[in-house]
Amino acid sequence: MSTIFEAVMLLCFAAAWPAAIHKSWVSRTARGKSVAFLVIVLMGYFAGIAYKITGNLDKVIIMYAFNACLVSVDLGLYVRNARLDRLSRRS
Repeated sequence: MSTIFEAVMLLCFAAAWPAAIHKSWVSRTARGKSVAFLVIVLMGYFAGIAYKITGNLDKVIIMYAFNACLVSVDLGLYVRNARLDRLSRRS
């Protein structure tokens, strides 16, 4: 039963990331975004993956990996947007 609850939690988190990614994509700015938060969340997903690999391997690992991919996309957009912010300040 705990695996079901874990999967539901990860599904809820996965539902939120596309909205964050869309906002990062269309805003084209890193203002209001915390790179530290993104890195901490990504580390948490990697810790979940490590836990699954080292002792409790089940299909939920796919959800951890999917969420980590979504956070990585948002982190990449943060890097792009921070560069765009720097370029716009130079102009």
